[in-house]
Amino acid sequence: MVAADLEGPYQPGVRMFRWEPSLPLRGSAAALCNNLSVLQLPARNLTYFGVVHGPSAQLLSVAPEGVPLAQRQLHAKEGAGVSPPLITQVHWCVLPFRVLLVLTSHRGIQMYESNGYTMVYWHALDSGDASPVQAVFARGIAASGHFICVVLDTGTWSGRVLVFDIPAKGPNIVLSEELAGHQMPITDIATEPAQGQDCVADMVTADDSGLLCVWRSGPEFTLLTRIPGFGVPCPSVQLWQGIIAAGYGNGQVHLYEATTGNLHVQVNAHARAICALDLASELLSAGEDTFVHIWKLSRSPESGYIEVEHCHGECVSDTQLCGARFCDSSGSSFAVTGYDLAEIRRFSSV
Repeated sequence: MVAADLEGPYQPGVRMFRWEPSLPLRGSAAALCNNLSVLQLPARNLTYFGVVHGPSAQLLSVAPEGVPLAQRQLHAKEGAGVSPPLITQVHWCVLPFRVLLVLTSHRGIQMYESNGYTMVYWHALDSGDASPVQAVFARGIAASGHFICVVLDTGTWSGRVLVFDIPAKGPNIVLSEELAGHQMPITDIATEPAQGQDCVADMVTADDSGLLCVWRSGPEFTLLTRIPGFGVPCPSVQLWQGIIAAGYGNGQVHLYEATTGNLHVQVNAHARAICALDLASELLSAGEDTFVHIWKLSRSPESGYIEVEHCHGECVSDTQLCGARFCDSSGSSFAVTGYDLAEIRRFSSV
């Protein structure tokens, strides 16, 4: 295991990015981790952005030159209750045959066609799973093959994952399985396409204790291993070529081998809690310390260990960041959101 510190995060790395015109929002982003979703549609020359704010999600469509073409609000389905439900996350799930927009709230799970206009499925949450003083809510969304997995928290001491089987078209979505592996509230979920027999671990979930559960997807999901936590929440996780990137509340990023749980690298990446991670060709991390960093990941051909190189850092002054995503698969641009920041800040490589 190798520990790495950032000495002088303000120094330029091997890649340079410049500010692009910001995208105005009708309201600021809620102070929720992973509060930004991005969907690139090259065939239509559009990029969609989704941000959560209270009982609504703000959806933006943007042209290649950065001009916002449309902005609309998507509201949570009311369900039972006297107060408006709060949305906890919005995320586009790219499946092999369709793209669905998934929205989670304290009342249920909503699935829409990618543009957000047509709802194809509604799953109400059962408050009977929790005591009267505990909140039931969904948070954490990921696609795996033809499944969509959504995290459900049923109170202070439990969490599970709902697995939905998605048909090639139409609304005949079925809740096929519920996964239990955590004794604490689950904070995030991540998947990657299976890379063959050598990479059977293709889903990871994290919780408030820092525990990671590693899964193999399929007709029946299988729990492969648990990576113990150390009492620090893990708000965001990602998977890259069989490697788990986990961002923690103490500002550290840990890189684990997914199949064995072995720790490769520990990076002291941020001065405060990490709120979002993303992966394209590189790793993107954002923290409550106002910084967003880009890291190059590579595997040493001699030892097989993961090597980390700091490539770039940006400061969004006086802003508690809460979301960060690459805007394209090459990692040449990224965007961030911040609490009480009524815009999406964007950056592109020089």
